[in-house]
Amino acid sequence: MKDGHNIDLLPEIKLIQEARAGNKESFCKLYGLYKDKLYRYALYRLGNPADAEDAVSECVLAAWKGIRSLKSDGAFSSWIFRILHNICAGMLRKEISSREGLETAGNELDTAGEANVQTSVEIAEALATLKDDEREIVLLSVISGLTSREISEATGLTSGAVRSKLSRSLTKLRAVLS
Repeated sequence: MKDGHNIDLLPEIKLIQEARAGNKESFCKLYGLYKDKLYRYALYRLGNPADAEDAVSECVLAAWKGIRSLKSDGAFSSWIFRILHNICAGMLRKEISSREGLETAGNELDTAGEANVQTSVEIAEALATLKDDEREIVLLSVISGLTSREISEATGLTSGAVRSKLSRSLTKLRAVLS
């Protein structure tokens, strides 16, 4: 296909191919494309900036070590977010008390203004009302910017189930926040 979306992916696909061939510079450039999304996702999952940084570091190291096992160049984003998801889940299992960190994350995201902090806390509290799988889908979509297909690959759900859960979850969040 020659739509704009696929053309935009060509430089990224080239970087993925070069990284799979062992090119560290290309992998570093890929990391540059994903680092902010990975961090935001980890921060919302873990609720603590230091833990989020640790999770992203661990994820990037694991991705570099396993890049040759990536089966499809087009699956890179869902693959790397799956790695990060698993790392975050492991960290949460080890320190279950860090679940309170969602509120802390909201406070640390924007300390500039009290109104913004309050909004962040309200969003964190609203997210906490969702089931784990619902929150996961919302975070992957809204925070990380993944498509339903990419979320499907990362979670093992069908694209239709992802879209349905995302829609229901966003409706729940709107109700809680209104």
